[in-house]
Amino acid sequence: MRSARVALGALAAAMLTLAVNANASIGPIPLKCDRACLEGVVDQYLAAMVAHDPKRLPLSADVRYTENDQMMELGDGHWKTIEGLGNYKHIFSDPEFGQVAFMGTMHEAGAPLLMSLRLRIQLGRITEVESLYFAPGGPGPNNIPAMDQPGYNPEDMWFKSIPPDQRLSRPEMISIADAYFSGLEKNDGKGVNGTGTYPFTNDCDRIENGSHTTNVPRPPNEPKDAINGFALDCMSQFKLGYYFVVQAIHDRRYPLVDAERGVVWAHVVFDQGTVNSGILSDGRPYSFRGFNRPSSILVTEAFLIENGKIRRVEMIGPGAFHHLRSPWGGLSGK
Repeated sequence: MRSARVALGALAAAMLTLAVNANASIGPIPLKCDRACLEGVVDQYLAAMVAHDPKRLPLSADVRYTENDQMMELGDGHWKTIEGLGNYKHIFSDPEFGQVAFMGTMHEAGAPLLMSLRLRIQLGRITEVESLYFAPGGPGPNNIPAMDQPGYNPEDMWFKSIPPDQRLSRPEMISIADAYFSGLEKNDGKGVNGTGTYPFTNDCDRIENGSHTTNVPRPPNEPKDAINGFALDCMSQFKLGYYFVVQAIHDRRYPLVDAERGVVWAHVVFDQGTVNSGILSDGRPYSFRGFNRPSSILVTEAFLIENGKIRRVEMIGPGAFHHLRSPWGGLSGK
């Protein structure tokens, strides 16, 4: 009887070993894909895209692919038209959850464009590809040519390693990023959910589509009392209620969290255009030119968080139809 149990135990162990080996060989990407490994997957993806050959990638049979929240076959769309790599590249990694993301420039139709890219890796293969594209001439402030200049790189602060005992938990970091959107939605200057506060450092700075939208020097001849939101820092903008035009921020998702570097990667949808005039928190009336048609923005936003506050924001956001719902869903319930 004992020998039978030993034999069964040996058989179970052998089957477990076979199962582990089978899982390990499901795809060519290591099951424990660290930061360097994940960054290598991004480089492999970009090279395959420039070659217009998705067969170069370790894709799962049921890989999901979107361009600007449109489901399509991987290899279609911009895969057919991208001409080459750009000069700007910023990669974000989440080894714990098998997520890696990229913000940078690519070349298409003789000009640079901005791309955000998120890849999910499971069992050694790419299972999700989410991409956004912002081309020259798109709505809102943008400066893609400047971002594509050689030598334009992310600030060093994005790449520092936070000591383990000083790192925030994943839920804490997501909560801080989500507070940004809660404070921005119907921005009234009263703080996140009326708390009177916003989660910003004093030197917070933001780049949207290659253009600074905070801390921009005022023109020399601009009147001192002129309302110039982009001349303000993050905190001052939000406290002024400058972004009242953003009426809803929905389909919020936070698929990538890099606790070691203090980074949260978010995907959301902004709804705007139905309100373009309002009263700022200091009592002055203000109207936005051009915000007179319903529209949405598909937003990829990366937040650099220090000591529980947002210090840097990098965003790519192409325009979209009003109230667009992401096929990827959302976590906010909005």
